[in-house]
Amino acid sequence: MLPLRGVGATLLLSRRMKYRHAHHAGNFADVHKHVTLLALLAALQRKDKGLLYFETHAGRGLYDLANSAAESKAGFSALAGAMCRAPELREYLEHVAQLRRSANSPVLYPGSPWLAARVLRPQDRGVFVEALTEEARALRHALRSAGPARVRVETGDGFERLRAALPPPERRALTLIDPPYENTRGDFERARGAVEEAMRRFPTGVLAIWYPVKDSRDTERWLAGVARVIGRPALVAELWLHPRDSRVALNGSAMLIVNPPYQLDERMRAWLDELRLRLGGGPASGSAVRSLPLA
Repeated sequence: MLPLRGVGATLLLSRRMKYRHAHHAGNFADVHKHVTLLALLAALQRKDKGLLYFETHAGRGLYDLANSAAESKAGFSALAGAMCRAPELREYLEHVAQLRRSANSPVLYPGSPWLAARVLRPQDRGVFVEALTEEARALRHALRSAGPARVRVETGDGFERLRAALPPPERRALTLIDPPYENTRGDFERARGAVEEAMRRFPTGVLAIWYPVKDSRDTERWLAGVARVIGRPALVAELWLHPRDSRVALNGSAMLIVNPPYQLDERMRAWLDELRLRLGGGPASGSAVRSLPLA
């Protein structure tokens, strides 16, 4: 593994972004998303044949949790050091611990590109798209420490680049669609359109779409719209720590998984509930894994 020289300096570049993921890194939604991602990759890698892993909104790859202390305190920091029962949670914690040992930093946190590149095999391929040039440059630097996986960082519109990537020559793919939802309505609609287009181009590909839960009525309407266009089996995995009927703040984190691997739902029910309890979920918290009915 390569040392992480200069990482601390490059982390400061994100402060000029309009959307500052560095201020949200390691929150409970990140933990939910990252454990799900690792579980999906592990399930797909049960087969020897290589796969494409594609991200539409990659970010910078590594984050300093000193910039998101308040949010990460209720997320990763609440989980770190716990003696978790679920192997999915233990694996996730070990990846973060290995990163911190390598970098000699107790506050470094990996984004999804770093985690994915860490577990991709020689026969797998990773493509990470980031719209901001500075962030893409930082991501290339961050991925040097992730391992020898075949990865490429592209600067551009992730939704547009996804069209060109599918179908992949490997004939197997996992795509993570994770826009910032800064323009909430616009990002939800673009995500729905990307899912429809991806399924048209490559119906057997696995898609993982992260989305925020602010008001469950809004998300249920959006899910119904997605169900009308995909025509494929899908799971909805939700984790909420706050009441789900307020648009004021981030109440929950959700993943829509199209073409889920076999038995993924069973494992997710086990580790999601443990994660909720580890994060201090109170009476208003909850988790659920359910099939999305086909329209």
